[in-house]
Amino acid sequence: MEKLYYEDQYKKEFTAEIIDIIEKETKYHVELNRTYFYPKGAGQPSDTGHIDGSLVTCVYEENNKIYHVLEVRPLKIHKVKCKINFNLRYDYMKQHLGQHILSSCIYDLFNLTTIGFHLGLTSSTIDLDKAIDALEIRHCEKKANDIVNENIKIETLQFTNSELKKSSLKKIPVKPGEKVRVVKIADIDVFPSQDIYPNSTIEVQLIKVIKFEKYKTGIRIEFICGQRAVSNYILKFEAIEKMSKLLSCNNDTLISEVEQLSSELNKALTEKRALKAAVATYEVQNMLKEAEKIDDVRILKFIYDKTDLKYATMLATKLVSSPKVIILFGVKFQDKANLLFMCSKDLKIVRMDSLLKDAITLIDGKGGGSEFSAQGGGKNNNNLDSALDYALSKIKESILSRPKN
Repeated sequence: MEKLYYEDQYKKEFTAEIIDIIEKETKYHVELNRTYFYPKGAGQPSDTGHIDGSLVTCVYEENNKIYHVLEVRPLKIHKVKCKINFNLRYDYMKQHLGQHILSSCIYDLFNLTTIGFHLGLTSSTIDLDKAIDALEIRHCEKKANDIVNENIKIETLQFTNSELKKSSLKKIPVKPGEKVRVVKIADIDVFPSQDIYPNSTIEVQLIKVIKFEKYKTGIRIEFICGQRAVSNYILKFEAIEKMSKLLSCNNDTLISEVEQLSSELNKALTEKRALKAAVATYEVQNMLKEAEKIDDVRILKFIYDKTDLKYATMLATKLVSSPKVIILFGVKFQDKANLLFMCSKDLKIVRMDSLLKDAITLIDGKGGGSEFSAQGGGKNNNNLDSALDYALSKIKESILSRPKN
C-alpha cells in the first residue's frame, strides 16, 4: 500500500480501490491500494473521514497494512471516493508540532526532558520529571512562540545506520539496510517520528500554556496551539468585555473591580454566617422547649425541605451540646435525602452509627459515623418519614426498657 500521507499531508480528497474488507464485531476494516489517511501513531491520533460516503471512525496499521474502520460496508470496490476530516488532522498536526517546540524550549532553558505527552481533543499535556515554577513556564512559552513566528521550515529526512551514528540519534536501533524517518526543526530539535507535521512553525500560530500542576515527582503542563489557542483568546476576550459592561468599567480596571467585589462578598458572607449562628441560637432554645420528652431525654425529630445540610448540622451540634438530647434530622433536596443522627455525650442509650445503619436502608442509602454522631444519604426521599419513625421507635424502646433507679 502506498502511504501517500507522507508525500502530501495537506491532501483532503482522493480516489482509491478497495483491496480487502474484513468484518470484525459489526465493523468493516477496509484495506485500500493507496491512502492519504494517516493511521494512529505513537503520539498522534488517526485521521477520520469518509470512504464511499461511509464514516471512517479510525485508521490503524497492522502487519504493514493500513486498515480503515467503517461503520457501514462500502457499496463500491473500484475507485471509491475518499475524504479526510482535514480540520481535525490539521489541528492534530499543529498541536503535535507545538509540543515538540515547547518541549525543546523547556529542555534548552532548564535541561528538562519531556517524559510524557498526551494529545487530546481540547488540550494537550506534557509531563516533566522535575518541577518548574510559573515564571519559568512563561519563559518557555515566550521562547516557543518566538520560534513559531520565525517561520522555520520543517524537514523530514531518512537516516541510515551509518548516518545515525554520526547524529545525536545514534541510540535508535535500525536494522541493516533500513532507514528511520527523522523530523528536523532547524537546529532547535531533531527526532525520529512516523507522525505528520505542518511544513512550517508559523502554522502552529500560537502556543498557550493554560494550566500546570504537580504530577508525581514533577509537573504536568497543559497547553493549546493553533485555532484552539486563538478561539480560547477570543472566548476570554469576549468574557472580559461582558464583565466590564456588567461592572460599568473598562478592561484596564476590571481586575481591581473584581477584587473589590470579592472583598465585599467575603465580608457579606462572614456577616451572613454570623447572623445564621445568632438565629440558630434562638432556634435551638425554642426547639429544646418544644422537644418531645421521654423520661428525662429530649428527642427532636424533624424533616428539613430544601435546607442547607450544613445549617441542619450546625443546629444539631448546638442542640446536643445540652444534656440528654437526641437529634433525628432528615434533610430533603430535590430527589435526594439525608439522615443526621446525634446525641449528647452523656447519653449511651443507642449508638447513633448503629441506629443510622438500620434506618438508612429505608431510603436506599449509605452512611456511617460514631457512637454520638452519624449521617448518610440516599435516593429514596419518599421513605424519609418512615426512616425517622423507625429510628424514633428504637430510641423509645431503648429508653423505656432501661432499668429504673
